[in-house]
Amino acid sequence: MVRYLLLFLLLILISRAARRLMGGVMRGLAGQSQHRARGNVPTRGVQMVRDPVCGTYVLPDRAIALADGSHQVFFCSPGCRDTYRARSA
Repeated sequence: MVRYLLLFLLLILISRAARRLMGGVMRGLAGQSQHRARGNVPTRGVQMVRDPVCGTYVLPDRAIALADGSHQVFFCSPGCRDTYRARSA
C-alpha cells in the first residue's frame, strides 16, 4: 500500500515538472520573459555604476549621488557617502 502511495506521489511530481518544463518552452518560443517585473524593476538593461567605497553596483537613478568636482559619484547608502566624504576631506 505504501509503495503505491509513493509511486502515485512520484507520478504527480513528474507530471508537474513536465508541465512546467513545457510551459517554459512555450513561453520561450513566444518570446515572453520567464519572470514578471516586480515593483520598479527596469525592463531594459540599465548601465549600473559602482560605489567607490564598498564596490556595490547600483542603479544611478536609485543611488545616492554626490557631486565631486566635474562628475557625480554614486553610493549605495548614506554610510558609504559619509565614508567617502571623510576620506576625501
